[in-house]
Amino acid sequence: MATEVEINEKQQSESNQVVDIPATDYSIKHPLQNSWTLWYYENDRSNTWEKNQKEIASFDTVEDFWSLYNHIKLASDLKQGCDYSLFKKGIRPMWEDDANKHGGRWLISLEKKQRGNDLDRFWLDIILCLIGEAFDNSDEVCGAVVNIRGKGDKIGVWTSDYSNKNAVLEIGQKLKERLRIPPKMTIGYQIHKDTMDKASSLTKNTYTI
Repeated sequence: MATEVEINEKQQSESNQVVDIPATDYSIKHPLQNSWTLWYYENDRSNTWEKNQKEIASFDTVEDFWSLYNHIKLASDLKQGCDYSLFKKGIRPMWEDDANKHGGRWLISLEKKQRGNDLDRFWLDIILCLIGEAFDNSDEVCGAVVNIRGKGDKIGVWTSDYSNKNAVLEIGQKLKERLRIPPKMTIGYQIHKDTMDKASSLTKNTYTI
């Protein structure tokens, strides 16, 4: 007498002969809307600023992003004076690049005590906003930079056209929401040209939210 298990196995075998059950293809990846490049900056005084800026890797799928992210240091583990930059492929993380020269950045300043969880959470959330095209005006976004500094770390989200006020404000508001920054706390937007002309600590904000 056949057991229930044997009957189920026979039925499954017969079913498989009728229905072609495809194997799961784990090689399929989920494409991003844009390709992105991760850059790393280390302050080597024997080199120029541009030579210190190293292109690490580019990616254009969700899976390739996580593969890269899981194999690099967290921002909080970088040495003081170092940066990570994530920009759309083809855009260099510098003011002079054609895609950046008429733009600016939303600047988020963190205290030294926030270098742990807050810094890494903010940076990852911003990356996911960028590559996931979370903004209504994602076309205006060029990239983002995290600066590890002794006096306090900074994260900047760069946009391409500071005069596009509605787009700039929408991006800033979305950043505050995603990072869960309290409404009473403000973040400021600085135009790159102003930052180049003055020390960044003296640069006034063109927009605030």
